[in-house]
Amino acid sequence: MARSNSNRTLVPEAKDSLNKFKYEVANEVGVNLKQGYNGDISAKDAGKIGGQMVKKMIEQAEHNMK
Repeated sequence: MARSNSNRTLVPEAKDSLNKFKYEVANEVGVNLKQGYNGDISAKDAGKIGGQMVKKMIEQAEHNMK
């Protein structure tokens, strides 16, 4: 079975908003991201950002279901 790329944006129109959201969350958790490539940040910091993004998206989805 072929693997799909889980890093692709399902809604291309949302890419800019997700990128802005990423920088906002990074700022909240105290990780300094620069514009462009950020492959030099630690896995721990990347996990903080991604985890907080998912947490906020789930909270928002739960709020919208009410």
